[in-house]
Amino acid sequence: MYSLARSLLFRLEAETSHALALSGLDGAHRLGLSKRLGGERVDDPVTLMGLRFPNRVGLAAGLDKNADHLDALGALGFGFVEVGTVTPRPQAGNPKPRLFRLPGSGAIINRMGFNNAGVDHLVERVSTAKFAGIVGINIGKNLTTPVEQAVDDYLLCLNKVHAHADYITVNISSPNTPGLRTLQFGAQLDELLGRLREANTQLDQRAGRRVPLAVKIAPDMSEEEVALVARSLQDNGIDAAIATNTTVSRDAVQGQAHADEQGGLSGRPVFVSSNQVIAALRKQLPQIAIIGVGGIDSGEAALAKRAAGADLVQLYTGFIYRGPALVGECARALSREG
Repeated sequence: MYSLARSLLFRLEAETSHALALSGLDGAHRLGLSKRLGGERVDDPVTLMGLRFPNRVGLAAGLDKNADHLDALGALGFGFVEVGTVTPRPQAGNPKPRLFRLPGSGAIINRMGFNNAGVDHLVERVSTAKFAGIVGINIGKNLTTPVEQAVDDYLLCLNKVHAHADYITVNISSPNTPGLRTLQFGAQLDELLGRLREANTQLDQRAGRRVPLAVKIAPDMSEEEVALVARSLQDNGIDAAIATNTTVSRDAVQGQAHADEQGGLSGRPVFVSSNQVIAALRKQLPQIAIIGVGGIDSGEAALAKRAAGADLVQLYTGFIYRGPALVGECARALSREG
């Protein structure tokens, strides 16, 4: 069923088909058809970061930036769904076209630029959702906010989403916001994470519950650079690393249509590099939770992420190419029974 729908959707411009697919999932959910698309959710609970995940398979941030489709997506069998990236103020993102498919490599290039309706909209949507799994909220900075003042945007978002998130992800690795990736290193990273940890601890104390902090990092780092990031995560009490975001490398897609488009490349071409970052993180941080994302398009690929050192996995591009059936396939592969 999904292969037929995909063949029709892939004839349309990528961002248009993305919106139509999400609207279709909303309609199926209202009609009670979600389980026919994704099957029964695999029951394989695991406790990490003090949270009980119904299974190890989640949806990565970026697909539902505003949490407008949280219930429909959650009903497809995900153990957790991460929404965002959200910024303090609404922003349109980069000019269109900004989303490109590379079917020969099972890949996508995007330069969306944190297009979203703003944090207040997302909070309202999450607060009214009925999804019973774990909800992560991914936060970022507005384009017009100087990198030197980025911490103010992250703190504003943190304060607004804390009451509505099971965990919060700090996105410092998108290649589509100029200067953002500089926050991954050195004193800038320590200052950002230190201030966020301090603010989050105060919010936890006031709320009487602990909301873990995760940091999403890029795949375009050497093992030495990963070690520096790992040290900062540990020093600032970060609960989880999400590895990885999209890559700026085009080595794996040279000569393909759209390969020269600017933006982040996701899907199968980032699989190896994301696994290398995961393995390097696990070597440096044996106790931290790691969420593996990048190029998962089969149960076998999900198992390879686990073998590299990931505790949980997230789907994005593989979900677009394979559809809802991939969720259950990966969850069964990762389950204790499977």
